[in-house]
Amino acid sequence: MPKNKGKGGKAFKRGKSDASGQDKRELVFKDEEQEYAQVTKVLGNGRMEVQCFDEKNKKRLAHIRGAMRKKVWINMGDFVLVALRDFQDAKCDIVLRYSEDEVANLRKAGQLPERALQTDAQQEEDDDLVEFDADAEIDVDIDEL
Repeated sequence: MPKNKGKGGKAFKRGKSDASGQDKRELVFKDEEQEYAQVTKVLGNGRMEVQCFDEKNKKRLAHIRGAMRKKVWINMGDFVLVALRDFQDAKCDIVLRYSEDEVANLRKAGQLPERALQTDAQQEEDDDLVEFDADAEIDVDIDEL
């Protein structure tokens, strides 16, 4: 059998130097017919249930567009940009997934409302702030248990 001399190996497909794939990109804001949303449930087959942050505050069935499939992984709790459909109000298409840094920048810019749910990273930071009162005495009679 001849030896492979062409391009197309494992290292070529992944990219040679950048293993993370997280390049700094310009922050994308919403346009007309687009809305910010947060993924509330992963349904499978490229479908998600998202909570949109528009006037209606409506839950919609979102579909990952073809260019993002198997390239961008979207999990529950991620913030996404969705394109609304004119002919189906209950469905939308996921156009872009925002990273944690981009979500923080959107909040600073006032684009995301305060009613937006917290992400996992923000919840972990809040969990670290839990304090227990060691001085509190609890009077429990063992016989009552």
